[in-house]
Amino acid sequence: MRAGFRMILEAAGDIAVVGEAGDGAQAIETVARLRPDVVFMDVQMPVLDGLEATRRIVAEPENTAAVVVVTTFDRDDYLFQALQAGASGFLLKNAGPEELTSAVRVAAAGDALLAPEVTRRVIERFATAGAEAVDSPAPSPASAPRPATAADHGLTDREAEVLRLLARALSNAEIARELFIGDATVKTHVSNILIKLGARDRVAAVVFAHRNGLV
Repeated sequence: MRAGFRMILEAAGDIAVVGEAGDGAQAIETVARLRPDVVFMDVQMPVLDGLEATRRIVAEPENTAAVVVVTTFDRDDYLFQALQAGASGFLLKNAGPEELTSAVRVAAAGDALLAPEVTRRVIERFATAGAEAVDSPAPSPASAPRPATAADHGLTDREAEVLRLLARALSNAEIARELFIGDATVKTHVSNILIKLGARDRVAAVVFAHRNGLV
């Protein structure tokens, strides 16, 4: 599988595969030594599984690599555990060559890497959690806290708009077209959003936004 990935990625011309690892422990050591921009991480591996390896890689301040979890298992528990571990994206191993090469470029650019159907599942997960909260006994109007707004987190109106579009899994270029602004302006807004929300990447920002009712 790794040999196949290497062949596909290196054929792209603008991607260099700098290392390989056979298990999670080797992955941690290899990332620390080679400092790649992107890591494709399996889930089920000997010695140390990919989810724990992802947590340790992301937790290391000197590692700036975007970790993309690539697995044969289209399971919600793996998806949410991967995102909670700090992964920047989630792919299935049956992804085609163009999807794999695009995934590297997207992750390296700091963009979210979730297919639309996967993004829908993330949204539905948090929407369900929100519905359960609504079904619980409500506090009296006098004691009910005011719902948090984007402004409460320091976001401007424009940044709130960009965040809502991020939650729809739009790319920077698509956001720029939607809001009639330049790509560079979108990048600035996304950067400000990540800083203000304390999010590592776009995926973390979207999860934070859904969890806190901002979108």
